Amino acid sequence: MLKAVGITAALFIFAGLASAQVPSGNIFFGYSYERTNITAFGPDVISSTVTGPNLHGWDASFEGKVIPFFGIVGDVSGHYGSQNFTKLTPNGPLNVNVTGHEQEYLVGPRLSIPISKFTPFAEVMAGVAHIHTGGTLPGPSNTSFATAVGGGLDYRIFRPIAVRVEGDYLRTKFFSSTQNNLRLSAGAVFRF
Repeated sequence: MLKAVGITAALFIFAGLASAQVPSGNIFFGYSYERTNITAFGPDVISSTVTGPNLHGWDASFEGKVIPFFGIVGDVSGHYGSQNFTKLTPNGPLNVNVTGHEQEYLVGPRLSIPISKFTPFAEVMAGVAHIHTGGTLPGPSNTSFATAVGGGLDYRIFRPIAVRVEGDYLRTKFFSSTQNNLRLSAGAVFRF
């Protein structure tokens, strides 16, 4: 009898340890808006009449949980937009249209604390960003080290599905000039 109780207890303990080893995390995909510094579009764009472009695109991330409230996140995003302005040249004013697309590839830790149906989180990420421009002027491209600090809030609809809103302060250094950008994202989260 004692042997049967010991075997049963051991099976419950090993089953609990085995279930604790199953990885958990989430996948996010959604719309993203980025407000950028004009210097992100290249040295030819800098003008007193030009403001920073609004870029629209997408954001996707994958988070693997290390422990229930701490995970490692990989984040990939793409933003697209254009800017129109007038540039003074020796031959007179030139109407210029500059298009650009920017991608960020970031990774870092995320701290999250579930509270009922809400899960607020904070994250710090680092990686690379790449921008390519085109339009009226020949378009340069540039790659930069990038960092992001931010957070957000998930709202659980039911067990595996949630919606997310998040914001990040994104810092890049394209064309030897520092850009301090705001990135806002919203979309669906699939938990596993």
